[in-house]
Amino acid sequence: MENWITNTMEEFGYFGIFLLITLENIFPPIPSEVILTFGGFMTTTTSLSIAGVVAVSTLGSVAGAITLYWIGSFLDMNRMEKIINKYGHIVRLTKEDLHKANGWFTKYGNWTVFFCRFIPLIRSLISLPAGMARMNFGIFLLLTTIGTLIWNFILIKIGAMVGGSWENIVHYMNVYSNIIYFLIAFAGIAAIVWFIRKRVTKQN
Repeated sequence: MENWITNTMEEFGYFGIFLLITLENIFPPIPSEVILTFGGFMTTTTSLSIAGVVAVSTLGSVAGAITLYWIGSFLDMNRMEKIINKYGHIVRLTKEDLHKANGWFTKYGNWTVFFCRFIPLIRSLISLPAGMARMNFGIFLLLTTIGTLIWNFILIKIGAMVGGSWENIVHYMNVYSNIIYFLIAFAGIAAIVWFIRKRVTKQN
């Protein structure tokens, strides 16, 4: 997949980046880390600029997020589960992924849309529960754009700084993803333990 991504970007430039990032937001298994870091590297070897790559990648991310928000606004959880059961294997998505995103949005509200832009996989899926909850579209668009802009700028800038070693960043991003997932799991377990202890204390 990496070769297809880099070839598309080399051949189509800004448009290729926009298209790939849009698809990445709709189909999360497409790795944004590869697109953004390689895009940053391309600014050192082609006429592409950091500002240009940041702009088109942010536009693509927001376009993809709006698409998922729109889909979510027309579907409920039961319908989404049926769709994922039928087609989820194609894009490597599970019901657990959907429930995780929905749980975050339900628990933390609108700000989840912003903070989840920094969490791989969830960063895309969070648009679905936002749409299902009919979150104010203006606020959704604002938080999505700001979070996306920060995430894209950081990875593109890193890609430009490391140059030909951009692929190493993808490895580190995988480590980052694993750490984030571990912290999420740890926080969930800690919350359960706290809840159980609180109930036991009340009963006593």
